[in-house]
Amino acid sequence: MKTITYIPDRRPLGARNWNASQIAAAWLAARGAAPNAISMTGLVASLGAGAALAASGVSDRPVLWLVAACLLILVRGMCNMLDGMVAVTTGKASRGGELFNEVPDRISDLATLVGAGYACGGIPELGYVAALAAAFTVYVRIQGCALGTKADFGGPMAKTHRMLVVVAAALYTAFAPAAWQPAVAGLPGAGVMAIALAVIIVGCAVTSLRRLRRIANYLTEKPR
Repeated sequence: MKTITYIPDRRPLGARNWNASQIAAAWLAARGAAPNAISMTGLVASLGAGAALAASGVSDRPVLWLVAACLLILVRGMCNMLDGMVAVTTGKASRGGELFNEVPDRISDLATLVGAGYACGGIPELGYVAALAAAFTVYVRIQGCALGTKADFGGPMAKTHRMLVVVAAALYTAFAPAAWQPAVAGLPGAGVMAIALAVIIVGCAVTSLRRLRRIANYLTEKPR
């Protein structure tokens, strides 16, 4: 294993400690997989997830599209985890790689959440608002880093949490009996996905406020 001089702040993920994750990262590293290529694979998967979610809203067989979207979101999550693990293992972690990871991540969030707005049971406007809310949580984190704080990946609606909410809503919509599918009063066609997007929006607002408070506390306590 090479010695590295740069280790980026990484989102705390318990899955990194799983044997399967470490084996997968070692396998990719041994075959010369580029961390940036893994990041781009995650981006492609998220674009596919967004398209599949949107297709579920107009398809006669939404279950297939919803399940496909969930699998693609899972692929994106795995790529987001493995790109950093491979970078650290191979000694290729760099500030340039961090940028290459962050920008596709923002596109991925946009594609998935906007796609969820057009999904079966979704409301397009909520998808766009959720995407903006998610982007703002990231803006706050990056602004904090620029002011000298450590990267704050705290929730309650950080990236991983947002994707879990979308997956849970998609699976419920796909497999729950029709009698169990909720309806939003005054909004024909709106269902679990619309509720999930509303939860994401509120959660992102809380997350942003909590991160802003921690940044403010850091700046107040920081010696001049």
